Amino acid sequence: MEGSLKKATVDRREKILKLIAENGKVYVHELSALFDVSEVTIRNDLDQLEKKNHLIRARGGALKLEKQVSLDFNLSDKHRLHTGEKAKIGKKAASLISDSETIILDSGTTTAEIAKNLTGFKNISVITNAINIVNILVQYPSINVIMPGGYLRQNSLSLVGPFAAKNLKTLYVDKVFIGVDGFDTELGAYTPNIEEAYLNEIMISVAKEVILVADSSKFDRKSLTFICPVSSINTIVTDDGLSEANRKRLEDSGVKVLIA
Repeated sequence: MEGSLKKATVDRREKILKLIAENGKVYVHELSALFDVSEVTIRNDLDQLEKKNHLIRARGGALKLEKQVSLDFNLSDKHRLHTGEKAKIGKKAASLISDSETIILDSGTTTAEIAKNLTGFKNISVITNAINIVNILVQYPSINVIMPGGYLRQNSLSLVGPFAAKNLKTLYVDKVFIGVDGFDTELGAYTPNIEEAYLNEIMISVAKEVILVADSSKFDRKSLTFICPVSSINTIVTDDGLSEANRKRLEDSGVKVLIA
């Protein structure tokens, strides 16, 4: 009996993956009706498939996971991915900051984890174009928060556009923390949005030190828009899923690799 249930589960999950490959997304209620099982069972299927990096969980269902070219997912969907790794990366990256420094936090879910670890600082200034990060930092009255302005990009809850770019160009900071959607250790960093990439370039150009924060799932992937080459990056903070080949390639290029 146990063996037949296990086979049914495996068969159902294989069919779910086939459906998501064909359609790009699936919905819990539709899968429940199709396979004549409870929605709880389907949610468990999707959770297990996400843990194996076969799909991305989203509200009411799941999305196709692009292995090579990352898509411009909504921030709330990104927040569900690799949460444990991002939390560790955020804590490790925050340890690189010193009092009295001025830093830039790029928009994203990993950089938001850095913001959550700034409670102990008394005299730092944080420049960010991310609404979700500002919402975290307003809880810390001892931190100076600066926003460059611009118009709101709903997907990432970030401020972009020429006004943001113009204001960022007038600044100079100690450190910039950049989050990415794809990273090739031979070529460099990528993001799915052209406007975000342009702002990232400016952030990098006005910083003494460039620190990239990315969980290991972002490696060996590319996205629509190129941000910068590996040579522009001083430090990368990631998790222990980074392959030895990628780590060696980065260190041979002069990049400091920190494992959270």
